[in-house]
Amino acid sequence: MENQELTMPTKYSPQDTEAKWYPFWVNGKFFEATGDETKKPYTIVIPPPNVTGKLHLGHAWDTTLQDILIRTKRMQGYDALWLPGMDHAGIATQAKVEGKLREEGLSRYDLGREKFLEKSWEWKEEYASHIRQQWSKLGLALDYSRERFTLDEGLSKAVREVFVRLYEKGLIYRGEYIINWDPQTKTALSDIEVIYKDVQGAFYHMKYPLVDGSGYIEVATTRPETMLGDTAVAVHPEDDRYKHLIGKKVKLPIVGREIEIVGDDYVDMEFGSGAVKITPAHDPNDFEIGNRHNLERVLVMSEDGKMNENADKYQGMDRFECRKQIVKDLQDMGVLFKIEEHTHSVGHSERSGAVVEPYLSTQWFVKMEPLAEAAIELQKSEGKVNFVPDRFEKTYLHWIENIRDWCISRQLWWGHRIPAWYHKETGEVYVGHEAPADIENWQQDEDVLDTWFSSALWPFSTMGWPDEDSADFKRYYSTDVLVTGYDIIYFWVARMIFQGLEFTDERPFKDVLIHGLVRDSQGRKMSKSLGNGVDPMDVIDKYGADALRFFLATGSSPGNDLRFYWEKVESTWNFANKIWNASRFALMNMNGLKYEEIDLSGEKSIADQWILTRLQETIESVTRLTEAYEFGEVGRVLYNFIWDDFCDWYIEMAKLPLYGDNEEAKKTTRSVLAYVLDHTLRLLHPLMPFITEEIWQHLPHEGESITVAAWPEKQESLMFANAVADFNLLKDIIRSVRNTRSELNVPMSKQIELHIKAKDDQVLDQLNRGLQYIEKFCNPSELKIGTDLPTPEKSMSNVLTGVELYLPLAGLLDLDAEIARLEKELEKFDKEVERVQKKLSNQGFIAKAPEKVIEEEKAKEKDYTEKREAVKARIAELKG
Repeated sequence: MENQELTMPTKYSPQDTEAKWYPFWVNGKFFEATGDETKKPYTIVIPPPNVTGKLHLGHAWDTTLQDILIRTKRMQGYDALWLPGMDHAGIATQAKVEGKLREEGLSRYDLGREKFLEKSWEWKEEYASHIRQQWSKLGLALDYSRERFTLDEGLSKAVREVFVRLYEKGLIYRGEYIINWDPQTKTALSDIEVIYKDVQGAFYHMKYPLVDGSGYIEVATTRPETMLGDTAVAVHPEDDRYKHLIGKKVKLPIVGREIEIVGDDYVDMEFGSGAVKITPAHDPNDFEIGNRHNLERVLVMSEDGKMNENADKYQGMDRFECRKQIVKDLQDMGVLFKIEEHTHSVGHSERSGAVVEPYLSTQWFVKMEPLAEAAIELQKSEGKVNFVPDRFEKTYLHWIENIRDWCISRQLWWGHRIPAWYHKETGEVYVGHEAPADIENWQQDEDVLDTWFSSALWPFSTMGWPDEDSADFKRYYSTDVLVTGYDIIYFWVARMIFQGLEFTDERPFKDVLIHGLVRDSQGRKMSKSLGNGVDPMDVIDKYGADALRFFLATGSSPGNDLRFYWEKVESTWNFANKIWNASRFALMNMNGLKYEEIDLSGEKSIADQWILTRLQETIESVTRLTEAYEFGEVGRVLYNFIWDDFCDWYIEMAKLPLYGDNEEAKKTTRSVLAYVLDHTLRLLHPLMPFITEEIWQHLPHEGESITVAAWPEKQESLMFANAVADFNLLKDIIRSVRNTRSELNVPMSKQIELHIKAKDDQVLDQLNRGLQYIEKFCNPSELKIGTDLPTPEKSMSNVLTGVELYLPLAGLLDLDAEIARLEKELEKFDKEVERVQKKLSNQGFIAKAPEKVIEEEKAKEKDYTEKREAVKARIAELKG
């Protein structure tokens, strides 16, 4: 393809650059998986964001990592699919919609189910379009032709299929159990939707009188309001203090109900009085004891957290208000004789923040043990799910090995309606994909399924399952990697694994890449209350998406939290400017070079050979590190290569032939510039897609977009070991001379005399090959090079590997200061020689270290000894 008009604006503007490329990519269908059978598929499904609001920095981080992988794989020739979608987020979305209604003075009941769901869908459409806009600003390479939503018809079909199959297998059942109840949203919660916080409470000690008048038994509770639902007192059957009382009865204060004393092994004789009140309808442990002793279950609260008709005179009171009143009444009666302060862990709803109530309720459950067993067995096989970092496998296994049955019903309207119907007369339960034929005799369950129930099917339901002949399911499942935060390993990762195994007989993904949380610069979690949140869109507006993405990708190692610093994003923006300016220089000097004219076969300078070698090393490192998900290291390698090697060294060196008279050298340098810049942009593209596309389109190139350009591969024919050694020596010399000039305040424009003493003829040859660079970048008035040079009087010196530099600076040099400096150098080399010799005399090290390492240490010893001797001789000269 002909290169475009070579006009790049003088200043890089991320806003102008980024606005135009996303529509170009989407309209060009560059992100769409092609189904090309000649290519190997590579699949990622996006962790679907909730349609409840704006994406935060965590989403930006999570999706940037996925984008890097998908763009790399597409360039590597894979048929890459990154499937986008969103989650209906049951409780969270319903709470938002209800909140909006409250502002209008309405409740969902005023609207009725159908109208409320219409409002919820309107909300979904509005926020889904916000999310898509944010995806586009981030530059995410998503295949929108396959976008899914957890409530769309295909996914609803998958949910019904899974529910019916698990029910028919006996793995879904309906039962009366103590569940976590959120009185604010009036719905059940699964165990992992409950957050435990330490709360200052109290232990209330009470005396329950024995019915026969022979005394009383002491019990204690942190929730005195539940005593109204007590149906027994339990003691340990071996407790000598109480075993004679088992079978007797006590009278429940206030209520007057006679309740039995039972013996149960659950009771801890050492704790408190050794006797506990049993409230089967309001405590999970009491529920189990109640089952063992066939106790009545008396529910004393209603769904909104208020006391019900079984609560006697407290009916209608809020549970916490009732607590205060009942404490006062029990004290007045002399029943409550002691209150001791007590800090205890109290469950709160993750969504509403309300104190969770253990509550007797009829709910739907998934029997987890058989499903968990299969997931545990998988991790013992070769085909297991690989956690990166692998320490998170322990986190996952610990939870799944101690799993409890999963309460999946939610008392909401927004979500997947449970596919169960109850016969209006017989109460018979029917579970199926469709409603029973004589629907007028049946009533569908009012509840919906837990959001995570549908999310657990995401890797395969999005591919067309349960239609196992679906082309996408057959080609793209199972997926290659899941990228997610460690905070939802239980909620989501574990559930996807056991549902994937149960319904597809395959792991849903090969790897799980775990990242941490984004925190502020002080390490605090970002939150509304602290006001320390950062909107990724604000960062993009200020510095551009590329700067944000590069910072997010490189700001931490796998599995760890990321601290957000504005300064670091700004420094990445400076990096983008550096790339821009270097590219402008290259383009201005390419003289209309066309892609087919790029030719690396001509005679190459040391600098050409060095930069081509460094490029091959960078290609190898970036490819290897990307495979290992070490994006921080990928960024470091690219940053160093672009900033130091390409911009600071090669471009400066390239000016010699470009501004010279040798046309062949100019031609080769232009080709090297075009080739290295093209390949560097390809390597950088997955991290910084916008700026790389912009520059690449100005470069001589073939193909429509860098997004589908081939990933660079290491070329052995472009590696020149000798040139690297030559160039590194030249770099050391140039740096040393510049540093000396700086120390003595001698500007680069002022010529100086320079003597370079080579260690041997080999080094002398190296120096002669790089003569033009030494003359250009050291600016000597007189240059002397040799193996046997006399040491000039009163000169600044520096000992490097293979050479000694002398700068006779008569009148500028403070002799005493120079001797002091050299003595400091000598001290440094003494220490290095001592350290290496100590290591080499250590028999343990010699016995265990690989031969290569020992040889490296010996080479260091030789190098440091030579430098030390040269410095010693120099001091002697100056002192003499």
